[in-house]
Amino acid sequence: MKSARLIGVSTAAAALTLGVANSALACDIRDFSAVATCDANGKGVIRVTDTDASGTPAVITLYVKMSVEGEDDRDIDTKTIEHPNAQGVSVDFAWDWSPDQTYRVHVKAGNLVDEDIQPLLTTPSQACEAPAPTPTPSASESTPAAATPSASASSSDTPSPTPTQPSDSPAASPQGGSGSHLAETGGGNDTGLIAGTAGALVVAGGGLIFALRRRRASGSH
Repeated sequence: MKSARLIGVSTAAAALTLGVANSALACDIRDFSAVATCDANGKGVIRVTDTDASGTPAVITLYVKMSVEGEDDRDIDTKTIEHPNAQGVSVDFAWDWSPDQTYRVHVKAGNLVDEDIQPLLTTPSQACEAPAPTPTPSASESTPAAATPSASASSSDTPSPTPTQPSDSPAASPQGGSGSHLAETGGGNDTGLIAGTAGALVVAGGGLIFALRRRRASGSH
């Protein structure tokens, strides 16, 4: 009897534990959340995330609440999350939402969930904005200008041209050459010849005078 009672208690405890575990894994509306955000291109997106650990597929329908009382909510789109998990699986509704607008997100997950996410989604007060275009560098910005040397640098770094002698001026020549200082004063290569001729003429003149004097002396005797 005691053994039977122990078996009954153990079975009840196991059933209770299994029931609690199943309840923890069961899909619930609290496993779903929605947020209005912007994508990388500045477009509006409404993102719904499912963290259902049981993996129950869920059908998500997005509605926009109409401002006119009594008018039906506008159906925007429907998407399905096939394989949710505890880490979270998301679906995005590409929708250019307006600031401070209210949306209703309805979830249908098997026979477990068939209701709206609460509270209803209200978009931020600021709309999405496209990212600023990246400026394209101009040619002057992309290619650095060549440094212009200053006047002082150019005058000090650049060697001044060496003056050349005029083509019509006589070039310096070795001593005794035709271009020596003798040529500039009237002398030249013929000076020795002229001096020899003059000497010969002086000797000849002296001899002539000597001969004449002897002739005169002979005539007077």
